[in-house]
This record gives sequence, C-alpha cells and structure tokens, in this order.
Amino acid sequence: MALDIKNLKYEPVIGLEAHVELCTRTKMFCGCRLSFGEDKNIYTCPVCLGHPGSLPVINRKAVQYAIKIALALNCKIQDYTIFHRKNYFYPDMPKNYQISQYDLPLGVKGHLDVDMGDYTRRVGITRVHMEEDTGKLLHTGTTGRISESEASIVDFNRAGTPLIEVVTEPDIRSPEEAREYMIALRNLILFLDVSNCSMEEGSLRCDANVSVRKKGKEKIGTKTEIKNLNSFKFLQKGLEYEVERQIKLLESGSKVIQQTRHYDSKTAITKVLRSKEEAHDYRYFPEPDLVPIYMESKMVEDIKKTIPELPATKAKRFEKQYGLSIYDSNFLSNDRDLADYFEKCCSCYGNAKNIANWMMGDFSALLNKEKITIKESRVTPENLCRMLEIIDGGKINSKMAKSVFEEMFAAGKDPGKIIEERGLEQIADKSMLEAVIEEVLRDNPGPVEQFRQGKEKALSFLIGKVMAKTKGKANPRMVNEIITKKLS
Repeated sequence: MALDIKNLKYEPVIGLEAHVELCTRTKMFCGCRLSFGEDKNIYTCPVCLGHPGSLPVINRKAVQYAIKIALALNCKIQDYTIFHRKNYFYPDMPKNYQISQYDLPLGVKGHLDVDMGDYTRRVGITRVHMEEDTGKLLHTGTTGRISESEASIVDFNRAGTPLIEVVTEPDIRSPEEAREYMIALRNLILFLDVSNCSMEEGSLRCDANVSVRKKGKEKIGTKTEIKNLNSFKFLQKGLEYEVERQIKLLESGSKVIQQTRHYDSKTAITKVLRSKEEAHDYRYFPEPDLVPIYMESKMVEDIKKTIPELPATKAKRFEKQYGLSIYDSNFLSNDRDLADYFEKCCSCYGNAKNIANWMMGDFSALLNKEKITIKESRVTPENLCRMLEIIDGGKINSKMAKSVFEEMFAAGKDPGKIIEERGLEQIADKSMLEAVIEEVLRDNPGPVEQFRQGKEKALSFLIGKVMAKTKGKANPRMVNEIITKKLS
C-alpha cells in the first residue's frame, strides 16, 4: 500500500541521482569494447586497469551524447568543463580513483516536468556530468546480496564505461513522484537513442537522498542516501520505508543520522551501509592527464538539431492532431517504437482512436505476455490496419477479431487469409439472417413477449440464440436491428 503523503504531518524532501551508461562503441577513456554478460575481465587494458604510465583519452562520442541529454533536460551547456579525480579506495576501481566531474560539470540548471495526472511536478536538474563507471562486484553466497556475501569477485569489463550522472534539486515530494520522475527520465533518454536504460543490466541506476520536515517548514532535515535502487518499484518502496522510518524517529524524540543505506527487497527495509561521505572525503582535484573541454557553440547547436520530438511534445501533438485523450496520448508517446508504430498505422487507416484502443489493449497484453517490444512483433502496421478495416466492413465481429489477431501475433499472417482459411467471415446477408431470426422468434415465444413488455434482457437472449444457430458468424449489429424492427 502506497504511503499516504497527504495525511502526514511531515513531508518528504527527495533528490535523485540517476546514473546512465551510454551506448558508445568503446569506453570513456580507452579503446576497450563495451560489453554485457560476456566472460569476465576480457575487455580491459592498461588504461581502464589503472596501470602506471597509461594515459586516458576522452571519448568524443560520449561527450556528444552527454550534451544531447543535458539539452533535452533544458540545461545550460557550460562553455568550459574539466574532469576531476574522485579519490576512494574500493575494489571496483583499480586506479583507486574515479575520473568524474566536480565543480565544473557539463550541464547545469535544467528541469524535467513530470505528469502526475492531476498536477505536474517540475523537478529541477542541478547538474548533468560525465564520469566513468566502476567495475562490477559479484557477491557470492546463497542470496547474492552484499550484506550476506561470503566473498566478492570483481569484473572489470564495466570499469571505464561512459556514464552520465543526472542530479536533481530536492524538489520531489513523494516516493510516487520519485518513481514517475525516473520513468519520465528513462523514456526521454530512450528517445535520444544514447542508452538502452536497462535497469536489469545496470545501465540505469538510481541513488536517492531523502529527508523529512514538518509541513510548512522551509528548513530541510537531516538526509540519508539510499544506494543502487535498480527498479522503479524498489525506488518507491525503499523511499516509502525510509520516509516512515525517519518520521517515527522524529516523533519518538530521536534524531535522524546522516548515513548511506541499502534497500533490501527481500525484507522491504533499508539497512545501514556506512556513514555518509562528504565531498571533501573524496579529495577532488583536476585530472592532470586530461585536457579541459571548450564547448564550441556550433557543435552544441548541431547536436541540438539531432534531438527528436520528445515524449511531452509528442503527447501534446497526438492530442491535437489525432483527437486522443491525455491518457492515450501519454501512453503512446512515452515509447519511441510504440509512437512510431501508431503513426505508421495512422498513415494508412483513418480512425486513430480505434488504432489506439487495439494497441493499448489486446496488442499490449500480448507484448507483455511474450516479453517483447512492438518492434519485435510480427504484426505489421499494414496488417493491423487491414484487420480494422475488415471489422469496420462487418466481415468479422470483435470476438472473432480477437482470435484473428492472436494468430496474426503468433504467425505474422495477413488477417484476410486467416479469416478465409478458418471460414470466419460474418453472415451479413439480410435475407439469410431474417430466415434464421424468424425461426428463433417462433421457437421462443416467452422471450418475445417479455421484450414486447419492455424487458431489454430478452433481446440479448434472442440475439444469443441467433448467434448460436449461425455458430457466431451472424453480424450482431444487423441481428439487433432486424429483431428490434420485427418486434416493434
């Protein structure tokens, strides 16, 4: 059950740090190939392993992708930016420091508007900065969780992967808003085609800073950080637990201690990992082996031109151009492939609402069941439109259409061929239907009399009898009209 924020005396104050791996061909500072799920420690070199004397070189494509993200988040692109060394001793970083950015990030002062249904939450973007990802720690033991592991193995294939960190202002006021912000951010970045944003693979991860304060107060309370929230569900659940935990502490007269915590999805609670680090703990200093980056205005403008129509803009256009509801427009525009498919359908079939209903209903249900994307589906836009035209023409009813569509989805076949092969075409011959209806009316005098007395359920009974006699092939609309006319 979601936390009832409206009825609390306290309000959460939440800021998020999203980490986005970029889908460049090579790593941030060396020529090693990016990979996922392959043999451990096969894509490494002296640079990403931190060997003495090795020198990093900036990945130009990663910088361009970072600018693209920052622009899409309405950030100001800095004219001058540099890399820093973030020093810490931990086994996932072989150099014992991470190349990151500190006081001169790439992009600053942006925002992302999050649609919450009955209101919009504008979340300020403090900064968008570049860094390299760490290696991956694999925790052995029965559970695979760090708190219960017997040992840890380090895979350095991921070390050096280009990473963008998007840091928000503390503008988020509920765990639900935090989840919706992350979904909106993921959808936006997917539209930019710079990351696959797979939380399962770790290419999109999130840390949350959370505190609580009494409603109406301006001062922010002591915050805790929840690390590595790797699903939208766990983000919301972890924040709900942490908000309740902090409120209980304050209500009992205790204090919230600043610390880094971990959300345990098995027990649905947060646990202490360590005391919270401050910036001075990392001893940031400018990276001496990398040159500063001066942003040419022409390069930034050229990158801006490559940004496609983003989800919020697309949703508004769908409302206006196709007459869709806000809900339908948001659903279809939040996925780039779904939106493209919808518009291809609209180019060959005139009823956008019909297309939306099928895509959001039976089509989405089958995609979710098979765990595939619409791009991987065998149903072409042309075949979906062909099926809708057949329904409009009265050749099959909605029940038959569902069966036809399931076969289209499984085999990628033309709907006309499926209908022909299975003999599904509806009976729309008026004289043939009248003969069947006359027989049904003669055999069912009771329901006929009930209908004449104003009992509408009797009509459904009679239509059902006709459908049974025709093995479901009668056009139900025509049957309804003929029976109603005969008995009026």
